[in-house]
Amino acid sequence: MTELEMGPQGRRRGRGARERILKASQQLFRDQGINRTGMDQLCAAAEVSKRTAYQHFAGKDELVAEYLRRFDPDVMPGVFDRADLTPRERLLAAFEMPASTPLCPFIAAAVELHDPQHPASRYAREYKTAIAARLTETAREAGATDPEQLGEQLALLIDGAAARTRVLDSDSFPTAATIAAVLIDNAIPASPPAAQR
Repeated sequence: MTELEMGPQGRRRGRGARERILKASQQLFRDQGINRTGMDQLCAAAEVSKRTAYQHFAGKDELVAEYLRRFDPDVMPGVFDRADLTPRERLLAAFEMPASTPLCPFIAAAVELHDPQHPASRYAREYKTAIAARLTETAREAGATDPEQLGEQLALLIDGAAARTRVLDSDSFPTAATIAAVLIDNAIPASPPAAQR
């Protein structure tokens, strides 16, 4: 067995090194942050050599971007692609976050990295723009008079609730959902009453 086939402590690397690296990054980046997690620690947790890690990722920047890409590649399909909900219900479903949900990884990465040109910062920006676009599209389906404004308002409310939940260690999403319902109801014209017979 060659050195390339061996991981740390002489363990066989085998297939799946890339997945192990990504799994370790998800755990470590979430638990201790991106900046506090070094490649040595990541490699040890993934049971791969640094050489193997750099064969899969050109550097930590590329790894961080891929870590974010894997979180929600389809932009909240569990909310926006639900055919069993009306558009209004889908807008409100975006606020149904369990209290145990950690800080949004996209917000955490953007705050930690401080560099708007970092690949992960660019990806976080693209993701947040995509969330607002999905909210806007759903607001349009719901009949909002200004769907772009409602989409941006709801996106801001989701991000604010995520940050506030983390800072206060207290679930802010129920309050955000109440505010969202008011915004949605104010943005969607009331249906004319059915003609009385």
